[in-house]
Amino acid sequence: MQAYRVESDLLGELNIPVDAYFGVQTQRAINNFKISNHQLAHYPEFIKALAVVKLGAAQANFELGILNEDIYKAISYACNELMEGRFTDQFPIDMIQGGAGTSVNMNANEVIANIALEYLGKEKGDYQYCSPNDHVNLSQSTNDAYPSALKLALFEMNKQLLAALEKLYFAFDKKAAEFENVIKMGRTQLQDAVPMTLGQEFEGFSITFKKEIQSITRSALNLLEINMGATAIGTGLNAIPDYAQLCTSKIAAITNEPVKLAENLVEATSDTSAFVEYSSGLKRLSIKLSKICNDLRLLASGPRTGLFELKLPPKQPGSSIMPGKVNPVIPEVVNQVCFKVIGNDLTVTFAAEAGQLQLNVMEPIIAFSIMESIQYLTNAIRTLRTECVEGIIANTEHLRQEVQNSIGIVTALNPHIGYKASTKIAKEALETGRSVYDLVLEHQLLTEEELNEILDPKNMLGPHI
Repeated sequence: MQAYRVESDLLGELNIPVDAYFGVQTQRAINNFKISNHQLAHYPEFIKALAVVKLGAAQANFELGILNEDIYKAISYACNELMEGRFTDQFPIDMIQGGAGTSVNMNANEVIANIALEYLGKEKGDYQYCSPNDHVNLSQSTNDAYPSALKLALFEMNKQLLAALEKLYFAFDKKAAEFENVIKMGRTQLQDAVPMTLGQEFEGFSITFKKEIQSITRSALNLLEINMGATAIGTGLNAIPDYAQLCTSKIAAITNEPVKLAENLVEATSDTSAFVEYSSGLKRLSIKLSKICNDLRLLASGPRTGLFELKLPPKQPGSSIMPGKVNPVIPEVVNQVCFKVIGNDLTVTFAAEAGQLQLNVMEPIIAFSIMESIQYLTNAIRTLRTECVEGIIANTEHLRQEVQNSIGIVTALNPHIGYKASTKIAKEALETGRSVYDLVLEHQLLTEEELNEILDPKNMLGPHI
């Protein structure tokens, strides 16, 4: 049978598994919130960030003389254990919860306290020697510790996203160079436009991702402004003078990042704009990523009755009934991830708007939504690169024939024979199926030499005299 210890809080006593490092308030959260099946334990960056915040607070409290050395050393040991990735399984609470993150904060406080108690040679739950509230949470509230840790966690997770995005940028850039001399028709509104190279098209894709790397990097920097020392509502009640700035500087030193204290702690405690901006950046990336996946699916459509300009790597049979069918499953799955991220951003928007007075209690759903978006996007971008982009092949000869047979090349004749004559030639070519080239010569609008020079596709790929 399971062995238990008994812990108590404001609401009474609860049985806690004897080996558990969490305590009574974590157990209440386990009992209360059976919502998403996504646990805090699934997000180790968040747990490490909570430990960073608690360590920074302990260092500041010790330096200010309000935390004794033995307890400080024990808390420091416990925080470092969490920062090394140990005890992750002691964070079993659901990511979606009421209480503005109190359950997360207390889960961290209790685990750190019980690791510290063992370090001190005491029993778990013997909180007179190291208390989750009086020592680990000293000079803090959920309302400054939770959002500060969340921001640090998102900043760290963003590094993984940027690394994946940078590799995708290079993959498209490499394809742009590979396709530099592959001529094709560009399209506007799904209709033939003017010639370009496949390399130019893929360079456009790569530059899109380069710009998104820059944009997300900028928005992520705002996550490094924290409100430690605000305590409950930003007034700093129960924290002593100099704590806020000292704690922030300690966290900056631990993380080796330019973490800074918010200008106004009352404003910062209820403000979620950094989350909104960052989530919006993920939405922007998703919109562009999905658009490019749409383009890849269109360009690879066919093989006999579609555009069939590209061959995507075949990944699995495409149908249970149609033999020989192969679907663009990798761009399809990335599209779906993008839809999810866009939806998550709407959730973040509603949650941010729902903040009232001095606190936004909806931060847990903001945390879950953004963390999920980062994880999904990181995995999807990596999958798109390795399972699709790196193996794309151009149907070079088919692309060349499309250019030669296109009516769209008549656009190049405008400066030489005028828009009206060009329109007449285009219409006749469309109605008769004859080539633009033959019709221009037949109507004696240009000499063969002049026409060859003008309609050379290579002369239509950029500005020229």
